[in-house]
Amino acid sequence: MIESPCVACCRLNSEKVCVGCYRHISEIVDWNRRTDEENSAILQKVAIRMHEATSQNLPDTETSPITQAEWQAAKTAARVK
Repeated sequence: MIESPCVACCRLNSEKVCVGCYRHISEIVDWNRRTDEENSAILQKVAIRMHEATSQNLPDTETSPITQAEWQAAKTAARVK
């Protein structure tokens, strides 16, 4: 099992990407239910997002904590696939 990249800093930017682990909310939900192949593909995207965020001196963007409603909507969407 691939370990989650979570760093316990669950705050989403306007694109619904966590500024702590660089996963989209849809990639965060059901992490432990995904296959290693699926999580490996997510980690590749995470590496790209992290590189882009750290290599570009982008100003801090407004973030918000993940709400229960967002979490539930993402879980529902993940289960529909």
